[in-house]
Amino acid sequence: MGVTKKEKFNQEQNEIATVAKVFAHPARIAIIQQLFKLNACVCGDLVNEIGLAQPTISQHLKELKNLGIIKGEVEGTSVCYCINDEVWNKTKKLFVNFLNQNIHSEKNCC
Repeated sequence: MGVTKKEKFNQEQNEIATVAKVFAHPARIAIIQQLFKLNACVCGDLVNEIGLAQPTISQHLKELKNLGIIKGEVEGTSVCYCINDEVWNKTKKLFVNFLNQNIHSEKNCC
């Protein structure tokens, strides 16, 4: 597979692609859904709720945190995670704008 030439694309295209790549794993979607469902900072419950091993959950949390969709705070010996409202709302707007595009064609091409 070739190297992505990010400089050939605008900032919005690169942002959408980056978010889509992080969202492309069902475990990450499940983690986000669980965080919304609980509406609180979650420490160790994700392993039980998602059903994956701790190292696997940790790797997915790392990807979500690197994107900024979630944030974590150290509480004792564990890190508690929650949705980062500011980044979530920005991401939601980015995707709504992208997905709300309409086809402006008089011809039926397909």
